[in-house]
Amino acid sequence: MSDSAVIERPPSLGAVPGPEGTTFRMWSTHAREAALMVYDGDRASRRPLQAAGQGVFEGTFADLGPGTRYKFEVSGQAFPDPYARWLPEGVHGPAVVWASSYVPRHAPPQRQRHELVIYELHVGTFTPEGTYRAAAKRLGHLRDLGITAIELLPLSAFPGQRGWGYDGVAHFAPFAPYGPPEDLQAFIDEAHGHGLLVLLDMVYNHFGPDGNYLGAYSPQYFTPAHQTPWGSAPDYTQPFMRQLAVDSAEHWLRTYGFDGFRLDATHEIVDTSEQHILSELTGRTHAWGQERGAATFVFCEDDRNFPPLVQDTGADGIWTDDFHHQVRVVLTGEQDGYYAAYRPDVADLARCIERGWLYEGQPWPLSGKPRGLASDGLDAPAFVYCIQNHDQIGNRATGDRLQETAGEEGFLAASALLLFLPMTPLLFQGQEWMASTPFQFFSDFSGDLGRQVTEGRLAEFAGFEGFGAHTVPDPQAPSTFRHSTLDWAEPRNDVHARVLEVYRKLLRLRREDPVLGHASRGELQAGSAGPVLWVERRLGRQRRLLLVNFGQETAGVRDSLPYSLEGAHELLNTSASGDSGVPAFSAVLYVLPDA
Repeated sequence: MSDSAVIERPPSLGAVPGPEGTTFRMWSTHAREAALMVYDGDRASRRPLQAAGQGVFEGTFADLGPGTRYKFEVSGQAFPDPYARWLPEGVHGPAVVWASSYVPRHAPPQRQRHELVIYELHVGTFTPEGTYRAAAKRLGHLRDLGITAIELLPLSAFPGQRGWGYDGVAHFAPFAPYGPPEDLQAFIDEAHGHGLLVLLDMVYNHFGPDGNYLGAYSPQYFTPAHQTPWGSAPDYTQPFMRQLAVDSAEHWLRTYGFDGFRLDATHEIVDTSEQHILSELTGRTHAWGQERGAATFVFCEDDRNFPPLVQDTGADGIWTDDFHHQVRVVLTGEQDGYYAAYRPDVADLARCIERGWLYEGQPWPLSGKPRGLASDGLDAPAFVYCIQNHDQIGNRATGDRLQETAGEEGFLAASALLLFLPMTPLLFQGQEWMASTPFQFFSDFSGDLGRQVTEGRLAEFAGFEGFGAHTVPDPQAPSTFRHSTLDWAEPRNDVHARVLEVYRKLLRLRREDPVLGHASRGELQAGSAGPVLWVERRLGRQRRLLLVNFGQETAGVRDSLPYSLEGAHELLNTSASGDSGVPAFSAVLYVLPDA
């Protein structure tokens, strides 16, 4: 065991401005000496750092303030700072000393978990400009729609000029092409002024393959004992790796004003410490919410259907893929990839809704191993449901959205179901007007890595029905990125305007109707009558009923339901056909007589 392993709480690394100048600090398990390289244009000057014990080197320089460009020299070679607060020249360039001077104008909104309607947003494609400033101009649209929380795809600096953000390598520095740090602070402040929370998608399960310099400082940041799909796992039993995650999370919360996190692929985060890193991150996030007087939230993306994430770790909810997959299979009959584990059976969808998720320990057909645990102890807001998200669109060969296979009516029916249920709904950007623009997988890696990404993308879909290699967009092509940008003229067009109005009405009902605003699984029942799904929600004697017809023909279901529709009042019908009954691929929402 190295000396560094006995450090209980490592010091903050990177460049930290203070009243006596800027303190530069780095850690290495193999360097015998280290230095700070200061850049002025193309010229570099070297300033030795002093050994502080247990692999830490540091120095405070009164003449080096914010704006200083620097790297660290380790054993005679200069490397970018993985703890940099600002990397305007990219992940391979010098860091810049940065200190926040932004003064927020708005307090964070007071929101409870059951009020959350989350809107997933990729800054680079949300507007043609692809910047925080341009996105801020659209915040009024989200407020008026009925959104209460924005979730930004990852911002930790990653290589190139475009990408999804899941290959981040610098967890303190926001991705430079979206704008400077002050613009991100202003975006969050402006969102707060509109009553919107802002969550950040953080990737702590791996680091990207290009620009990750942690190993140049110490191989102990990672452990070969645990392998992930992206290589050796971060070693969260190592104090410095653990503190990197904790300090970066608090940096985003305290310095930028974020209201919490969505944590990516938590099933791939391995930690054998007495306290799991997920528990510590969640605890720190919630503690900041208590300190500032407005709740903060943590949601996990996790494919295990694993209640202890909420019950023991303390997370506020779990992304629930089973709902998305089951809805898609019922609507489209798809069976490629993981969809093969789901049947186009409305009864299975009803069971998924009642149980929270579908797999509660049954064998997963693609592996034969048990998947999931019973979710009886979880309340409704702990399940994050969606019918679209960045993965479920972008990981399709052409990035096509749900309506491309389900049609407009099927899309609206699924939308009504999503927003009727008491679970936490998540929308993907443009979903509210049924955006026609795809969201394709795009990247900007250089050299051999870029070619490997292109070839891997083609190979990934070689065995999928209906996808020839020539139909898969090249992720490295700038056009793939451009095609994924939202068209803000669409919401004014006829069909898109109609969909937008349906979304506004559904979200207004969710907000104002006493039954739909009560987030409880105890008063939720679901079942099926042939191709028709029925879902009933109650609050005391008040009742609401949603019927969703997944069949090809209009359904007259009055005799098939477990109760009468006598005296029921129609609140919403997603079909424009005017047919009586429940038209094909439509949803009808009723107010039932009090029980």
